Amino acid sequence: MNKWLRKSFVVMVSLLTFGLVTPTHLINNVDAEKPSERRSFETGSLSNFDQRDEFANEIEFNKEEFLGKLVMQAEVQSYQKFGTRIKPVIENEFREIIFPNIQLAIEETAALFPEENLMHLAISETPGKGQSEKIFNIRNSQLNKDILRFHVRRDNPPQAGYWFNFHYHTYHDSFQSHHDLGSIYWDKNTPPKWMS
Repeated sequence: MNKWLRKSFVVMVSLLTFGLVTPTHLINNVDAEKPSERRSFETGSLSNFDQRDEFANEIEFNKEEFLGKLVMQAEVQSYQKFGTRIKPVIENEFREIIFPNIQLAIEETAALFPEENLMHLAISETPGKGQSEKIFNIRNSQLNKDILRFHVRRDNPPQAGYWFNFHYHTYHDSFQSHHDLGSIYWDKNTPPKWMS
């Protein structure tokens, strides 16, 4: 692997993990090639820090790629929430009607954040089971606060059967208002529990 590519990878991993993880086997390989650079780094050479900043500037945050990954995680969490009994019944309508609205809500919210703060957004790891409405939350991991909460509620209007109402809440109004994403008809019979 080229020396600059290894160094770039080391810097990228260090930046993405806030310096908590560094791929030491790559550092050792880079250092083994030029022992004089290693000694100058250990002594705190200023020229070496300038080189590291140069490599750090080459690695730029790709907003579209990041949002694409966030949206993919949202889709995976949604299907996980539906489980094997609900997913086959509503999957097509969800993909065509609801999911584009989820994607739009994520993109509109992301547009409100400066790029340097955008990388701190993350999707919660597990959807709610049973009767829980939670599909997933998007939170600011730096502040440890939710930004968006995506839910699905079971509605049973009189004489109309069961519906799944998809909506989300935002931190702007302390998660009070429902922002509608759409509804999908289930059946006259009670739907199974989530994740079953």
